[in-house]
This record gives sequence, C-alpha cells and structure tokens, in this order.
Amino acid sequence: MEALTALFAGFETALTPLNLLWALVGVTLGTLVGVLPGIGPALTVALLLPVTAKLPPVSAFIMFAGIYYGGMFGGSTTSILLNTPGESSSIITALEGNKMARRGRAAAALATAAIGSFVAGTIGTMLLTFAAPAIAEIAVQIPPSAKFALIMLAFVTISATFGGSPLRGLVSLFLGLAVGLIGTDLQSGQARFTLGRPELLDGIDFITVVIGLFAIGETLYVASRLRRDRASVIKLEGNASMTRQDWRRSWKPWLRGTALGFPFGAIPAGGAEIPTFLSYTLEKRLSKHPEEFGKGAIEGVAGPEAANNAAAAGVLVPLLTLGLPTSATAAILLAAFQQYGLQPGPLLFVTNADLVWGLIASLYIGNVMLLALNLPLAPIWARLLLIPRPFLYAGILVFSTVGVYSLNNSVFDLILLALFGVIGYGMRRFDFPVTPAIIGVILGPTAESQFRTALQQSNGDFGIFARQPLTAFILVVVALALILPPILRARAARRA
Repeated sequence: MEALTALFAGFETALTPLNLLWALVGVTLGTLVGVLPGIGPALTVALLLPVTAKLPPVSAFIMFAGIYYGGMFGGSTTSILLNTPGESSSIITALEGNKMARRGRAAAALATAAIGSFVAGTIGTMLLTFAAPAIAEIAVQIPPSAKFALIMLAFVTISATFGGSPLRGLVSLFLGLAVGLIGTDLQSGQARFTLGRPELLDGIDFITVVIGLFAIGETLYVASRLRRDRASVIKLEGNASMTRQDWRRSWKPWLRGTALGFPFGAIPAGGAEIPTFLSYTLEKRLSKHPEEFGKGAIEGVAGPEAANNAAAAGVLVPLLTLGLPTSATAAILLAAFQQYGLQPGPLLFVTNADLVWGLIASLYIGNVMLLALNLPLAPIWARLLLIPRPFLYAGILVFSTVGVYSLNNSVFDLILLALFGVIGYGMRRFDFPVTPAIIGVILGPTAESQFRTALQQSNGDFGIFARQPLTAFILVVVALALILPPILRARAARRA
C-alpha cells in the first residue's frame, strides 16, 4: 500500500503540464533516435547532459526516461525495415521482422513490436513499482564491504557480457577505471595521473569522456564505413496494424517475453541480450507454426521485443536501489544523477522521493504516449530512415563539440573530447566494448570510496572482506565468474 500511495504522489508530479511536456519531448526524441540507425538512447542522453544541466532534476529525468523507453520502441523500426539492429538486443527482431517485411507484412511486424513493447513496458514498470522499494529497504542494511563486492560483480559481469571477448571487456573496464582515478585524491590531497597539468587536478569531467567515447567515436566509425554499409529500406504501406490471427499468435509471446525479460534486467549481471534469445528459442518450440521461423514468424518478433522492453524496465531496479548500471543507457543515467549531485541507492527513496516516484509514474505515461506515437505515425518514422547519414552525423559532431565547450568554456576540454573520440573509434574498430569503460569511469570512484570506508570501519583489517558473509559470498562469485569461463572454453576446445 505504501508503494501505491507513493506512486499516486508520483503521478501528481508527473502530470503537471510542464512535466507532461518534457515526457512528450522525451518519448518523441527517443523514438526518433531509436529509428535512426547507430544513435540510440545512450548516445542521445549523453549529448543532452550539458544542455539539461540547468533543468529541474525531476523534469530532466522524466525526459531521459522517455528517451530510454522511446529508444526501445523506435529501435524495432530500424530492425524491421532496414535489417540493421541498433543494439545487440534487437538482433532477433531484425532476424524475423525483416523477413516479415520482405513478405509484405511490415505493418504487422511493426504493430506487434509496438504493442508488445507497450505490454511489456507497462508490466515491467508495475513490477518495478513494487520491487524497488522492497529492495531499497534491504539495501540500506548492506555494509560498505558488500557494496564494494557488488560493484566488483557488476564490473566483471558487464565486462563479460558486452562484446565478443571477456578479455576485451576487462581491458575496456581498466581503461575506464584509470580515467576515473585522474585528479586530486580527496583524502590525501595528492595529485594522481595529472601529468603536471593543472587542468586535470579536478579530474576529467565524465560528460567529456561519455560524449567522446560514444558520440565522437561513433561518428568517426560510421564515417569510416559509409561506403560499405549501404542497405535498402523496405517501404511501409499504411499504418502499423494487426489482424485477428496476428493478435491470437502474439499475446502469449508478449507475456512470456515479459516474464523472461524483467528478471534478467533486474539482476546486476543481467541485460537484454540473453532474454531475447531465450524468448526466441522458447517461442520456436511452443509455436504451432515452427516452419515459419527463419522466414518471418510473428511470434519471433512479439516475444523477443517484449523481453527487450521488460528487461529495460528491470534495469532500473539495480540502478535506483543499488546505484549499479547494467546497460549503456543506465550508465549514462547514473552519470546524469551525479551531475545533479544525487547518488542512486536505497537512500534516494527517502531523500528524493518526489524525483524517484515522479520518474516511475512518468514511465506509465510515456508508455501510453509511445503507443499513440508509434502505431498511427509509423509511416512518418519510417521516412526518417531516408535521411542521409553524413548530414546526421555532422550534426551530432557539432552538437557534441558545442555541448562540451559550454560546460567550462575550455579549449582543453575540446582537446580531451577529440582524444576520447579517437579512443572510442579505435575501440569500435577493434571490437572493444565501450560500455565497460563508461561504467569504470562512473563507478570507479564509488568503488574506491566503499573500499576505503570498509577498511576505516575495520581499522585497516583486510579480513573484513572474508569474515563478512555477504561480502565473502559475492567475492567468491566474482572469482568464479573470472576463472570458470576460460576453463570451460579450454575443455570445449580439447573435446573439439
């Protein structure tokens, strides 16, 4: 009942005319960037961080939430009509949805994706409403040593999940951790890794790092491949709509996809990739039309798309209750919280209840807005795929540069932006995931702070990490996550 009371108070915040406007701006921008290939919600939120610095926190996060959910809705359009998944979680949607589009069923594929996203997003938000406060109450009692261990678990699992190689993920993570250490140590007052530059004494602004790695790196990478990556856009005739048979074949996959997606998003080692593949496999086994899979089965779009959006709602659980991001967009949202001097975690529900519940309430509102935007306006969104990429990415480059310069009016920041842009390009070129680096930059100082606090409370006794049961258990899981995969791969190679 307390959660419902708080949610109704959140609706009072979210339903003010100004916040409704920001929600509409967010979902429209989210759908827009979801449709445009290669941009996505993480890059958009990163670009908007400098612009929204002076907005009220509640309005800014309502807009960011709209972009987050809208990007999930819009991403299906690119996957279905262009066969270009914007994120790894949209691969299955592209696999079956594009085949449906080539058979003249693009409208049905877009409709089942949009309605499935709405169903999964709404159910996922309901689960978030009741799960987050309960987890926050438990999280208040977690000691600093266990918080440090949880961050270590997030580091290891995210490094292993993103990208094709866990080793590359760990290299990316250590790069982010090294960047996060630059600046003056707050406890000892010693300068670390500043290379004698006074501009680095306060550290490198995470907004500069995020925009450099994401926006500039992506722009350079796309520019280097413009002549190679040419794809034909399938024309959409009429609005997104479904027949009665499509409804009968879709509603069960929507529910099953939601049931798979939310738990995977909610655990620190989760994400949207695994549940989408599990959903596809499950639907293929349960379908009465297994012969259609691989040729354009509607269940192969409905289930994975629902799993993807339910996982997006689940990702907000560890972010809001523990301050642990498990996706690229969640990492940028964590940076946005820090921009306003807020630290996500269990105390956020007490100190900033209006912000948290206004954000959760806006997710319900945003879902309704997205359904209204995506079904009747599908042909308009489809036309956005015809925008020439050089114009699009040139605009991103200019917007990134102006945004970073406006932070401190510093040319040195622009030099750093260019440096991280080149690093971001190199990481994409050689298949190093960017997300672990971003999470390392943002969570590295928090991990160091929790580690030091644990040692101070134990008078410098490192044994606290072994004696505290929860901490010891999590660290054992971290060790197993590092050791077991190489051993299993070596055994599989010997058998082969």
